[in-house]
Amino acid sequence: MKRFNIITILLLALIWSGCSVSKNTALPNIAPGFFRNNSSTDSSSIGTMPLKSFISDLTVQNLIDTALVKNYDMQMALKNIDAAEILFKQSKLGYLPELKLQVSANSSRPSDNSLNGLSLNQFTGSTHIEDYNANLGVVWEADIWGKIRNQKAGALASFLQTEEARKAVQTRLVANVAQGYYNLLMLDAQLEIARKNLKLNDSTLRIINLQFDAGQVTSLAIQQAQAQQLVAAQLVPRLEQNVTLQENALSILIGTLPKSINRESRLDQMNIPQNLHAGFPSAMLSRRPDIKSAELALAVANARVGVAKASLYPSLVITASGGINAFKASNWFNVPASLFGLVGAGITQPIFQRGQLKSNLELAKIDREKTVIQFRQSVLNAVGEVSDELTKVEKLKTQYSIAEKRTQTLQQASRNANLLFKSGMANYLEVITAQGNLLQSELELTTIKTEQLNAVVGLYRSLGGGWN
Repeated sequence: MKRFNIITILLLALIWSGCSVSKNTALPNIAPGFFRNNSSTDSSSIGTMPLKSFISDLTVQNLIDTALVKNYDMQMALKNIDAAEILFKQSKLGYLPELKLQVSANSSRPSDNSLNGLSLNQFTGSTHIEDYNANLGVVWEADIWGKIRNQKAGALASFLQTEEARKAVQTRLVANVAQGYYNLLMLDAQLEIARKNLKLNDSTLRIINLQFDAGQVTSLAIQQAQAQQLVAAQLVPRLEQNVTLQENALSILIGTLPKSINRESRLDQMNIPQNLHAGFPSAMLSRRPDIKSAELALAVANARVGVAKASLYPSLVITASGGINAFKASNWFNVPASLFGLVGAGITQPIFQRGQLKSNLELAKIDREKTVIQFRQSVLNAVGEVSDELTKVEKLKTQYSIAEKRTQTLQQASRNANLLFKSGMANYLEVITAQGNLLQSELELTTIKTEQLNAVVGLYRSLGGGWN
């Protein structure tokens, strides 16, 4: 009969193990139909492009490859994955029973004047008691209310979150490396412009000095030309400093000591991709690692609510132990006389724990509600980032076109001013003004070109590209 009761309890436990006492909260669907300023019906997106197809420059590719191996944020993300994988593997064993092996030997001697001592001496003729025991114990908790299943689901979601975190670190790292390299090319171009302008100012200053010696201009002309020359001269060491600082920052980003960065490209050789399709927001959300991480965070929160609610219900624990036991060492392994066994089952129902279990459940529900809010905020941020980058790409294209025309006009104006000045048909102020305007225009043109390149990379990252 006892054996029948134990088997019945086991069968009931297996039947109830599929029960769930908590209903999961579903993800809200808040993705818009289109991005702002982008109502295209083309579903293709640059976010689906492999990294090396989108960024074709070999120098940038090599820098990114180095960063993915040596960058410390990337290494930390990989270690987090390793830790989460260990916890997930451990959670998968939750349905298995616990096994414990115990081997013990002890000897005790009661007082001769005690009841135990008198009884022992009377019945065994000995003054001490020996006990030798070796047993294997089994403890198994039936997953009636889905507590173990929720723990396993939460561990799986946490493990997957670390992988999405790695992808998020990679996409940010790829964008930062590419943008850092583009900024370095911009500084190279600006340094070249400053040095070229400095030579032009030197030539103008020599002509003004000759005119001063001939009595054609006053010392004011020399002072004005020297001041303009010093403007360009001051730019050179400042830009050289910025180049070194940018090289140091890029070196640290790729996980190496500060050093010079080899550049095989020039800023004017970098092409701006055309037809940058963004696709639909719903597709973007399925690719972005931070959105996937927010989804998994809700899965973790659902699992924690399930565990907290299951803790309010009875738990069924089945135990069994068996082994060999003897009062003499010589009889310890005398089988089957020394064999013993024990099987038991118990149901534990929490009644009063000072409100701790109920508080845990309410806190888990609040955390789940916070997770839903964070998911909504993540979606808004993602859609906003894409919309920002789309606007930058569109407006910077227009700005560059205007700035390019202005630079071409000022280049022609500077050449004409120099020719007219040498022939005596223009004064020194017109030459200095033309050269100063040209310097600022050329510097601004390189800045806009770099902003274009950075916006393209930013759009690629915001659409979920860079981790594949």
